[in-house]
Amino acid sequence: MEDKIYYIYVLRCMDNSLYTGITTDVKRRFGEHTKRRSSSEKYTRARKVVSIEAVWSCISRSDASKLEYAFKKLTKAKKEEIILNPLLLKTYLENKIDADKYEYKQHLFIF
Repeated sequence: MEDKIYYIYVLRCMDNSLYTGITTDVKRRFGEHTKRRSSSEKYTRARKVVSIEAVWSCISRSDASKLEYAFKKLTKAKKEEIILNPLLLKTYLENKIDADKYEYKQHLFIF
């Protein structure tokens, strides 16, 4: 069985809101969100996606789901701080996830 890499991504929308999701292919998923077709999330169909703000990778779907859930529970202010300084992920989520399982992907997805 082939191992997959899972990515947790944060998108910024035109109204400055943030959307967090999971995928195995960030480029494909970003394209789906920006085209605003039926395959994109309802949230991003209603708003225009303007950028990818952050991406982390991990090797299990379970770990990706845990990070996505924990990140979504943070306040917007804390999410913005993590986007500016990804090392804060470990500080803000230390009791929720094992931050060592995730690798921040800096400048990986510039299209």
